[in-house]
Amino acid sequence: MRSIASRMSVMTGEGALSVYARAKELESQGHSIIHLELGEPDFHPGPSVIESATRALAEGKDRYCAVAGLPALREEIAAYLKRTRNIDVSAANIVTAPGCKAALFFAMMALLEPGDEVLYPDPGFPGYASIALGLGAVPVPFELSSRNHFQPNPSEIAGKITRRTRMMITNSPGNPTGTVYTDAVQRALAEIAVKHDLWVLSDEIYARIIYGSEYISMLRYPGMEERTLIIDGFSKSFAMTGWRLGYTVAPPEVVSALLMMAVNTYTCVNEFVQYGAIDAMRDREGSTPRMVAEFARRRERFVHNLNQVPGFQCEAPEGAFYAWVDIRGTGTSAEEICRVLLEDGGVAAIPGAAFGPSGRDFVRFSFASSVENLDEAAARIKRASTVWQGTLAER
Repeated sequence: MRSIASRMSVMTGEGALSVYARAKELESQGHSIIHLELGEPDFHPGPSVIESATRALAEGKDRYCAVAGLPALREEIAAYLKRTRNIDVSAANIVTAPGCKAALFFAMMALLEPGDEVLYPDPGFPGYASIALGLGAVPVPFELSSRNHFQPNPSEIAGKITRRTRMMITNSPGNPTGTVYTDAVQRALAEIAVKHDLWVLSDEIYARIIYGSEYISMLRYPGMEERTLIIDGFSKSFAMTGWRLGYTVAPPEVVSALLMMAVNTYTCVNEFVQYGAIDAMRDREGSTPRMVAEFARRRERFVHNLNQVPGFQCEAPEGAFYAWVDIRGTGTSAEEICRVLLEDGGVAAIPGAAFGPSGRDFVRFSFASSVENLDEAAARIKRASTVWQGTLAER
């Protein structure tokens, strides 16, 4: 009898998309829903970005193009990384992909053998463990704990390394916690990677969305140039989620493998979108700093309001646009809180366990929404909190 490949049974979906589907179903029934479940900026690219892509399309730039990406785009990415992260990379070390998820998947596919162990943050982006499992590798979580302000613990990570450990994944600023890894932590992680000869996937998709500190890429530490792959793209920092454009910065031998997979899958990335991306990186209109400044304003206001909700405790994130709320004080599970908020309160949020077992006592809210929506969401959450306040009173 015909069957689906066994690898599909171990891969998982994303909690955000499941909640989004239910929220849209309720909306279709006439319910008012405030969407705080998806990690999608509520901004759009600046006019010049749209004009560049439109002009390229009008000029017939809708053909097959270079597998690695347009030379002009890869040069622009290299200049952008030098300007914004103070790292020197060559255009020859950059491979574009149809989104960061694809870049992440192909990087892991290029480097992992069945049985290899992959260290990854928990809570963290669900794709890390899912992709590893789908490739026959073994995901090994390291905890991001509130006791440590959600910073990785290098000692814990070092203690989890075995002869099968092949890769370490880092994500700073992180989804879902908003944590920006400290210089001391990243330096220690780099030393561990060098000592044990590990590949490092540095997921830097939120690198530009940072509040009040300098961003330091993993590539800047000694010994990391030959072992680090940066995964980044245009969805978050440039509000280009639907454009589906990401890229990998990789050592030369990995570039060859990534190009081979591109040839055998997507062939090349949409040509006219790449012209829009060149303009986005130049950012002549200051769209990214303006967006980040607005996120910073929302962060302060929304986190303050969440901390007024009985049983909620939320540290202000250092980066990204997520409020990671400790709900242990409610006496109610994160799943039940999210159900009440969606079904009764009209606010869509994600139970923390969707990001790994260490997130089970948390709820993630995205504040990539207008101040008006966030204020209304906070009011709805406060009203819905009477449900768990009653539970606390009974106790």
